[in-house]
Amino acid sequence: MSQRLDPELESVLSKVVEPHTGVDLVSLGLIRYAKEGWGKISIEVGAITDPYLPEEDLRVQIAASLSQRYSKDKVRVTFTYLDEGELDEVGNRLREVLSVDERANLEQRKPLFAVSDSKTRVLGISSGKGGVGKSSTAVNLAVSLSKMGKKVGLLDADVYGFSVPKMLGVEYPPSVLGGFIVPPLANGVHCMSMGFFLSEDTPVVWRGPMLHKALEQFLVDVYWKGYDFILIDMPPGTGDVALSLGEMVPKSEIYVVTTPQPAAERVAQRSAYAAKKMKIPIRGVVENMSYFETPGGERYEIFGKGGGEELAKELDVNLLGQVPIEIPLRDGGDVGLPVTVSDPESRASKEYMHIAEKIVAMGPPRRYRSELKIR
Repeated sequence: MSQRLDPELESVLSKVVEPHTGVDLVSLGLIRYAKEGWGKISIEVGAITDPYLPEEDLRVQIAASLSQRYSKDKVRVTFTYLDEGELDEVGNRLREVLSVDERANLEQRKPLFAVSDSKTRVLGISSGKGGVGKSSTAVNLAVSLSKMGKKVGLLDADVYGFSVPKMLGVEYPPSVLGGFIVPPLANGVHCMSMGFFLSEDTPVVWRGPMLHKALEQFLVDVYWKGYDFILIDMPPGTGDVALSLGEMVPKSEIYVVTTPQPAAERVAQRSAYAAKKMKIPIRGVVENMSYFETPGGERYEIFGKGGGEELAKELDVNLLGQVPIEIPLRDGGDVGLPVTVSDPESRASKEYMHIAEKIVAMGPPRRYRSELKIR
């Protein structure tokens, strides 16, 4: 599929990274054609998704990488969609760049990010009940972390009520590369969801083993390599999906979303206690729909006051932020443009960014081996 390149040209192009995989174009064999002559260069790149939205960004990067040899107007880059056999070949090349431990994980049906020296932090965004804005929080926190320069994945594990692809504005399905599923990219976030495999109005009527199998596939078969953060939009409550995630991703950390309403706080508390029983650390609380502020600056606490603070006190963690009710926040979820993208100066956007900054500053949780306890 790929052309043998002049060593100097290969060295230059190997610095250009394919954004879905985080692997350079040369290692993936995506430089299908390169021809130099008459002070110009023409390059054909294999596209692993259809449509291939990073096209323009890659054109700019390739031209920049060749700037020592060619001016921008002398670099012509075209893209060609790959057929199934060519995509399988790219998948084989993805496997070649895995470490020994990562290959062992695949054989044992464990996620790539679960190797012992992994720097990936897995954040479970949880709530006890639906309707508190958990998915909206997961999407906007993911975008905020991406804006901080982090490589971010978002797994929509709310199997019964999947909504993340629409809220994030994903425009194309995942790619299958030789057994690996590569998540699509939208607004700086790599996303995987049951919503890619079912129509919006199709209900999921599955028992526990089927759910466990689907989650295993999303965690193991998806190319989750090299991520700084993977956020998991947990289903509300404490059912089969939450238990399966606790077993498959033991080194995760939980962030609980609630509203100021006392009833919502009490239900959220149950989901937090379930995580504690599975020995998953609770790191913080996010209070959503905390207040509504008029253009004149008046605040109305529509859903009451103090639920987030009370829950954080009960769980002995910090209240990381209080996100207000805003029309652009609601509208963004409907049209696939998160408020952190559409209106970064809004109060809600700034609050999400502050929460993301706190999560980064906290660092991963400390973990202690039980056998090392002093008795």
